[in-house]
Amino acid sequence: MNYQKRSELTGNPTAKKLFATMEQKQTNLCLAADLADWNKLTELVKKVGHKICVLKTHLDIINNLPADFIDQLIKLKNLYDFLIFEDRKFADIGHTVQRQYAGGFYKIADWADIINCHILPGPGIIEGLREIGLPKGQGLLLLAQMSSAGNLLTDDYAHQAVELAKKYDDFVIGFIGMRKMIDDDKFINLTPGIQLTEGGDNLGQQYNTPENVIKNGSDIIIVGRGIYEAGDPLTEAEKYRTAAWQAYQNIQ
Repeated sequence: MNYQKRSELTGNPTAKKLFATMEQKQTNLCLAADLADWNKLTELVKKVGHKICVLKTHLDIINNLPADFIDQLIKLKNLYDFLIFEDRKFADIGHTVQRQYAGGFYKIADWADIINCHILPGPGIIEGLREIGLPKGQGLLLLAQMSSAGNLLTDDYAHQAVELAKKYDDFVIGFIGMRKMIDDDKFINLTPGIQLTEGGDNLGQQYNTPENVIKNGSDIIIVGRGIYEAGDPLTEAEKYRTAAWQAYQNIQ
């Protein structure tokens, strides 16, 4: 089933928008812009924004975040037609995550289409985030699996994530995982740890190829260093976009 048809299965506005963007732009590439310099981040987005469907940010690592960062982010999003995913990985009780999501310096709920969370605190974390994000039409990804060696997200943990996603499917739009997590096409699967060749780094990150993860049922590849550390980020972004999109077309 193609992305456009899958958009009809969900009632979540962000999920619908993401499916439509992927189909229209012919890209299932998420850029993990894990940069500590705001100017370098925005320069990177201006180079590759038309190649991606999602921009994944870690704004709490940026050293020179400007006061008008929200306006700048929204302008870039509208200009290049992608969604913004703040990789905050919420992991606290419902009351606390509500304050982290809606308030503080970052005011994530004002600009992030997509957020994610661990399910360790139980369903209260989803319910807390849902009270803030659902009225805004935003979406939540559950961390079901991770790409780092020795991580503690077991198969049972992943199963619990799936069960919670089904219970809160008006707000939970999918998963961070290494494969398709559930046989329900309204949920979107995003996979990190992608390189054009398999391997790893010296901190336990394990890399897989775009072709392999799409074949295993993932929908979107998340690529960071493979693009932003390249001498020519635009050329590399196109390589990843082409590899992932062709893999998607091959399974239709």
